[in-house]
Amino acid sequence: RTEFALKEIMSSGGAEDDIPQAERKTVTDFCYLLDKSKQLFNGLRDLPQYGQKQWQSYFGRTFDVYTKLWKFQQQHRQVLDNRYGLKRWQIGEIASKIGQLYYHYYLRTSETSYLNEAFSFYSAIRQRSYYSQVNKEDRPELVVKKLRYYARFIVVCLLLNKMDVVKDLVKELSDEIEDYTHRFNTEDQVEWNLVLQEVAAFIEADPVMVLNDDNTIVITSNRLSETGAPLLEQGMIVGQLALADALIIGNCNNQVKFSELTIDMFRMLQALEREPMNLASQMNKPGMQESTEKPARRENPHKYLLYKPTFSQLYTFLAASFKELPANSVLLIYLSATGVFPSGRSDSEGPYDFGGVLTNSNRDIINGDAIHKRNQSYKEMHCLHPGDLYPFTRKPLFIIVDSSNSVAYKNFTNLFGQPLVCLLSPTAYPKALQDQSQRGSLFTLFLNNPLMAFLFVSGLSSMRRGLWEKCQDYLRKINRDIAQLLTHSRSVDQSFLQFFGDEFLRLLLTRFIFCSATMRMHKIFRETRNYPESYPQLPRDETVENPHLQKHILELASILDVRNVFLENTLDDY
Repeated sequence: RTEFALKEIMSSGGAEDDIPQAERKTVTDFCYLLDKSKQLFNGLRDLPQYGQKQWQSYFGRTFDVYTKLWKFQQQHRQVLDNRYGLKRWQIGEIASKIGQLYYHYYLRTSETSYLNEAFSFYSAIRQRSYYSQVNKEDRPELVVKKLRYYARFIVVCLLLNKMDVVKDLVKELSDEIEDYTHRFNTEDQVEWNLVLQEVAAFIEADPVMVLNDDNTIVITSNRLSETGAPLLEQGMIVGQLALADALIIGNCNNQVKFSELTIDMFRMLQALEREPMNLASQMNKPGMQESTEKPARRENPHKYLLYKPTFSQLYTFLAASFKELPANSVLLIYLSATGVFPSGRSDSEGPYDFGGVLTNSNRDIINGDAIHKRNQSYKEMHCLHPGDLYPFTRKPLFIIVDSSNSVAYKNFTNLFGQPLVCLLSPTAYPKALQDQSQRGSLFTLFLNNPLMAFLFVSGLSSMRRGLWEKCQDYLRKINRDIAQLLTHSRSVDQSFLQFFGDEFLRLLLTRFIFCSATMRMHKIFRETRNYPESYPQLPRDETVENPHLQKHILELASILDVRNVFLENTLDDY
């Protein structure tokens, strides 16, 4: 490639002797760095997606080369313009690749600070119009590069809750797609229009709008803030376990999604992250492979995001997480997936007889033929049964199941005596709420944004910012009281207390109890299957049906003027 570039220079810039040696070397060095960067970037695809150590040195080398390439083209822009014919879209491609590197670094480490770095590079491409000349060239593959840049930028903005930017990007992307399909009669027009539809549905998934006085929408973040989780108070005896790893698994066919991220997965990953720091003040180059440049401590538990994984993929990632789990740490498994029910009556009641959840919807293929499920001896291959998780209960395990067959996990057995908790969604919702399932599960919404979920079940679709903040303050008080109830309970299973020392798990547990108590008091949630459950069971009278907590929920309903949707004397109704 370098020789070809030099020949191009000679043909465009005159005889080889006319080109100063220094300029020839500049072009040669640039071509070398460009080739090397592409080679390393393409090699990222071959790295295993699981395991936290193998990829780091390779990422470091790739960051190094892109850092040099970026600085080199800045320092020698004039020579590269004149002698190499460097185009602005090529500079945009380098910046886009650096943005992708930061985004993948975020996926690998779960450190939200890297999202800010990805945003900086993607934003610079747009501000400096690096791709503006692409549409003038008769090359559809260049326009596709531009469209992919937009799609990647949108993902990063969604993860950073920059919804105003997302809306602008969607409008620009829509115009670009229209121009692209008008100019080139391509086969991917339907796919790009689907991208637009998906992101439009994604940004409208929240069932409640919070409004400023001028009716603009308030963007609320649901990552863990300093005041998020209730503080541990004197006298609370809890474990010292820390959440270190999480698998977030999604397979709900009818649910809003964007870029292999369902709305449930998106909400759960935000519930397991802190508010991002801005690293701009700490560094001036892309690439943070030096230990001195990393944040002082790891902010977030490491996460794997698995969209429709096959059973073998899921087990591989589970085994990798289990293997690398540090001492005194917890592995969290979140399942948002379609229920698989037992195909017939079984004489036994073992961990494979209650069904489970379907992690991948592909038909089972054996020797090229799909298995016909009429044969009752076959069970669904990609169904994750409770028994499949038994080997991993050798270490502390925290499981959340959001599914129409979540109750299959009520039949768990703690074989190894390690802390183990399963939080289980309702298996059905009252008919009035069922049509909302496409916009995400109500149970997961309670775990991610309990106030929004409370407003939704109360029949509210919008609210003023001042009232929202007042209710958030009251909800923090409720969370503190739930923490008191749980830690002072005499009959609660010790597993709950073992997990309660971790901020993320503490918040999830208090939100789960708030969710369960709310649904049990709500007038339209009257069937047992409408309520969340847990393994081990929580003592109801001390937690989800505690009169003190019920009083708080009625008070919150009074602030919102929706007390009429809740039962007043709930204890008398059981």
